Amino acid sequence: MTIASNIERIKKRVKAACKRANRSPDEVKIVAVSKLHPVEKIIEAYSNGLRIFGENRVQEAKEKFEILKDYQIEWHLIGHLQKNKVKYAVNIFDFIHSIDSIELAEKVEKRLEKIGKTIKGFIQVKLSEEETKHGVLIEELDNLARFCRNLNYVKIIGLMTVPPYFDDVEKVRPYFVKLRELRDKLNKEVFENSLTELSMGMTHDFEVAIEEGATYVRIGTGIFGERNYDGN
Repeated sequence: MTIASNIERIKKRVKAACKRANRSPDEVKIVAVSKLHPVEKIIEAYSNGLRIFGENRVQEAKEKFEILKDYQIEWHLIGHLQKNKVKYAVNIFDFIHSIDSIELAEKVEKRLEKIGKTIKGFIQVKLSEEETKHGVLIEELDNLARFCRNLNYVKIIGLMTVPPYFDDVEKVRPYFVKLRELRDKLNKEVFENSLTELSMGMTHDFEVAIEEGATYVRIGTGIFGERNYDGN
């Protein structure tokens, strides 16, 4: 399997999922998750039409960003953002999918104001009991949303979640439904319908996510193959 053929296959699956949901494929953007993959693979994916790349770690993204600065790449931070990495992250990323606290949102806002840059952001919501998952709890979401609504440099455009992994992808559907419902509720009560996006779905469950309204799907293995965790 080549990256080119993988991309073609993913695009066909996106199109089929959109057809089932009576949606246009133009509504769904593919974030190629390039964490732990070498620059050469990013260039290959870029050469095959992809422009949106997602990274989990700021340091790894910083190294890739410097090498690939002449490429027209839209960089998305999809992993947890530590407060001590904010000053580096805002120089690299165009989108942050993991705003999960007032403290973090405030820190990102202040740093962006300092450098005169705006970033599009997602509020990450924790919908599972898993200790390893990040995100704002549902009961704290309204407060965070109301705080973010008044920011000038962080433009919140939607919600993001990382649900538990299930072998049976139908079991993940309720999590995607819930995120969409939370987005719709915030649109009525806080954001005046400005939350247009949902970042949800990965390689194993993105079709279900699309059926439930995903506008950004985060695909790593489905494009690049298995990651090399030893860094080679």
